[in-house]
Amino acid sequence: MAQFDVYRNTNPETNQTAPYLLDIQADLLNALSTRVVVPLIISSKMGKITHLNPQFTISNTPVLIIGWYFISVVRRENVFSQIAPYRNYCCS
Repeated sequence: MAQFDVYRNTNPETNQTAPYLLDIQADLLNALSTRVVVPLIISSKMGKITHLNPQFTISNTPVLIIGWYFISVVRRENVFSQIAPYRNYCCS
């Protein structure tokens, strides 16, 4: 896992609203067995506050980075996508 890698959300309770998780942990902490991620929520499910969050399209699905819902998860290696090329857009 690396910072700005995107993973499929495999949790059946949340993956209909947040189909992806974005790794936001600094690679400096790669030795840890966990990573800090934030959900990428489908834009249409967020209501009127979409302008507060960076938006991306992943697999033809517009999603928003929801930074206040960060969690720690066990490392996974099955990267689905990356948004590293957009680092300046989402993190400036």
